[in-house]
Amino acid sequence: MLWSESETIITISDVLEFLFCPRFIYFMHCLDIPQHEETRYKVLKGRDLHERRRTTNIDYVRKKIDCTRKERQVFIAAKKHHIKGIVDEVLFLRDGTAAPLEYKFAEYKDRVYRTHRYQLVLQAMMIAENYKIEVNRGYICYTRSNNLVKQVDFKKSDFNKAVKMIMDILEVIEKGLYPEKTKDKAKCVDCTYRNICV
Repeated sequence: MLWSESETIITISDVLEFLFCPRFIYFMHCLDIPQHEETRYKVLKGRDLHERRRTTNIDYVRKKIDCTRKERQVFIAAKKHHIKGIVDEVLFLRDGTAAPLEYKFAEYKDRVYRTHRYQLVLQAMMIAENYKIEVNRGYICYTRSNNLVKQVDFKKSDFNKAVKMIMDILEVIEKGLYPEKTKDKAKCVDCTYRNICV
């Protein structure tokens, strides 16, 4: 099956789960076994934070990032890339480009995690497809580090890897393939699916 022929649309969350462990996609989409993450503290705090950010005016972003306008809580579906999701803020910058901004209920610990980077990359792909505008960077606001904002610059390889992950996920879903599990065994200790993963 060709990438362009697929009608399946996945979510950004699906890709982040795939990054954690590819088997999450199989259990969630092929076996229809939910992971019930809504009971986890950080998930609930994160949702609460997003709701507060949605209803609060935040001017510091405009000053620090040189943005001329922004749209909040933007739901985007990108048919060409088979992906959909919500962007906390789409920023339109003075240099004529756009950028996604994500709020994280987290502390900044000297690096941007891979899942955070690819969440921004996927959002960039959706923004570029829908707004017909260049997106070459994104921003993360770490709310537990006094709203520290970090810029993440994108490379062509970031977009290529994101497309490859989407293709791999579509293959698991549409062919019912049982993928290899994560090589990081520490992730298995607290995994929702550890009792059924063989």
